[in-house]
Amino acid sequence: MTPTADSQPVSDSGEPDIEAKPSNGPRTAKVPRSDEEAGAAPPAEGKPLDAGRRSPALGQQARPGGGQPGRPLMVDVARLAGVSHQTVSRVLNDHPHVSAKTRADVVAAIRDLGYRPNAAARTLATGRTKVFGVISVDNTLYGPSSMLYGLEQAAPPDYMVAIARLDSFDRPSLHRAVERFLGQNVEGIIVVAPQTAAVEALMYLVTEVPLVVIKCGTHAPLPSVAIDNLAGAARATQYLLDLGHETVHHLGGPPSWLDSQERADGWRQTLRAAGAPIPDLVFGDWSARSGYEIGHRLAALDEVTAVLSGNDQMALGLMRALSERNRNVPGDVSVVGFDDIPEAAFFPPPLTTVRQDFGELGRRAMHMLMDRISGDDRFVPSMPIIPDLVVRASAAPPGRR
Repeated sequence: MTPTADSQPVSDSGEPDIEAKPSNGPRTAKVPRSDEEAGAAPPAEGKPLDAGRRSPALGQQARPGGGQPGRPLMVDVARLAGVSHQTVSRVLNDHPHVSAKTRADVVAAIRDLGYRPNAAARTLATGRTKVFGVISVDNTLYGPSSMLYGLEQAAPPDYMVAIARLDSFDRPSLHRAVERFLGQNVEGIIVVAPQTAAVEALMYLVTEVPLVVIKCGTHAPLPSVAIDNLAGAARATQYLLDLGHETVHHLGGPPSWLDSQERADGWRQTLRAAGAPIPDLVFGDWSARSGYEIGHRLAALDEVTAVLSGNDQMALGLMRALSERNRNVPGDVSVVGFDDIPEAAFFPPPLTTVRQDFGELGRRAMHMLMDRISGDDRFVPSMPIIPDLVVRASAAPPGRR
């Protein structure tokens, strides 16, 4: 399945709508053992320790001092488990010095009562909200949506990930999103910044919490994690040259996108190093439709024998146009894509493409953010992630049917 992230539109007030998502997987309770001896409250006189065990209504009973019935409190859990409220707190906070029996008693009481810790109270006590903010643009595209999915999977299991999508990545929009996250006391922010305007906006941003940027290219002077698009495009171009093609045409993405710029640089540098002709660069908009429309123009040129597409969707449209113009893939024209979307293996023919490791991107970004939250705010450039070339059936030596 293609991973997706729900779009978060900007509200009428101009502020981004923010959705909180739990990170991957439930956290297992290593419930701290309570030292019963060191603070356990003794049972009331004349009442056995387990006398309240089968009384699920403790949390609904009137509070001492005339309090009103309501949701169960920590004191209710402590009373039912026969321990102190400090011991319950140790269990909830994974304190190591809690016995297995006490842990089991507290967990059973929590389940019997349906107790839920008060997040606001815990935040006040610990200063930690365990929430990250992620700011992104146009997460309907495969690349951005896969990055969001990778970040959610890489987040610690007890953290929430709140996502804000911007329709435009200008300085006012970015500042509004950051201020709203700061108002929610997030511990850190990750920004997906694939366009030049996004990087320019970030250069002027000052935040009160750690911030990490992804997909901002390999040269932005920001704490960031990136995929080496230049290396990926260079490898794909060299592969086509090694098959015997005199040159390689390039169907690039929008020129304002840093991925597009770096892929074009890798393509151009490889042709120049090989002494091959450098054809005019043509731009699509990442969509299959743009690949289809440009594909009809390229199909009319007999000298076109190999094309590197800026992404797999445009490669799909390109291959459809070539087929309609009776240009066989790969017999007449070889095609290589970029991204390795889940459907790439089922294109007719299966698409040779460059695979990006979005899972590793998410893990590195989350690791860098956690380091900065822990106080390590040194600016150490991260080594870019080198993508892989996945060879399938859409590229072959020229003129082979």
